Amino acid sequence: MMMQAIALRSKGVAFDLAKVEQPLPVLEGNDLLIKIDYVALNHLDAKLATKGHPDWIYPHVVGLDAVGTVVQAPKGVFPTLGARVLFTMCTAQQGLLKEYATVPNHCVAELPDSLRSDVAVTLPHAGMTALLAIEKLQIESGDTLAINSGQGAVAHFAIQYAKKKGAKVFVFAQKKHHERLLKLGADHVFDCEKQNVCEQIKRELGGGGFDCILNTQGNDSFLDDLKRLRFCGRIVCLNGFSEIPECLLMEKAPNIGVVSLAGAWLSNNLCAQQKLCFMGEQLLNDVVEKRIQAPQIELLRFDVKPVQQALEQLLNHTCIARPVVKLA
Repeated sequence: MMMQAIALRSKGVAFDLAKVEQPLPVLEGNDLLIKIDYVALNHLDAKLATKGHPDWIYPHVVGLDAVGTVVQAPKGVFPTLGARVLFTMCTAQQGLLKEYATVPNHCVAELPDSLRSDVAVTLPHAGMTALLAIEKLQIESGDTLAINSGQGAVAHFAIQYAKKKGAKVFVFAQKKHHERLLKLGADHVFDCEKQNVCEQIKRELGGGGFDCILNTQGNDSFLDDLKRLRFCGRIVCLNGFSEIPECLLMEKAPNIGVVSLAGAWLSNNLCAQQKLCFMGEQLLNDVVEKRIQAPQIELLRFDVKPVQQALEQLLNHTCIARPVVKLA
């Protein structure tokens, strides 16, 4: 049997996508065969599509986050047939913008009956990354947390979970995003497009620096954030960062963490993969119980043009509504 997928024929900013036919995947071990209903697109999908990945073989199917229905499972394996499940894929492997996928059963989280699939699919990659970052930062009540790019999907969740921990949250973002971020719980939003950011920070915080910083952009922005950290503060980076000058390292003596969701697969760490499942369950339950808000969504057809346009938008701008491709 064959299935349809949307795949990248080569890396680059042109997003050279095509609809292709592929063989239906075959179950192995405790894998589940899942009929994919929705796929959410991330900024990371767009970034990887332009730069490629050393382990990719083209054509490469895009899409990291999906919700689908279990249509085949080994006897005695949970979740059972008909269950709606949420999962995310390793960046090094073929993606999920296809009609069917096989996924290890320990990597999926079952959806509550009351939660819509198109809402649930916006949660995995960004939400799990935010949870890992908050955990690594060891945030406690009263801590000051800065998020260096507040308009992105990870910040959407990090703001809410940091507030649940009792932190005072400061966010850097373009002016058009300020109202939305304040509604999510941010205590103060700095205008990142103004030249006087340092003066803005001093007015709100004084000269001591932030207790914790979540750096989502990496590279030189990490060094800028390090200068804003208090002595012995905690900083977590979601991307690679530039070499740290020794004088800055000695001045700040920072606790540095790196968050890599893909590491659960790249390290072949079963416990880390199971933790992704637990975090998925937490996100689902928190949305159902209205402890956190899910992002807004924009539904797209399962076709090349709308996916291509969504990736272009994600690469060049911030999408307030998450692009979600409807397959079913």
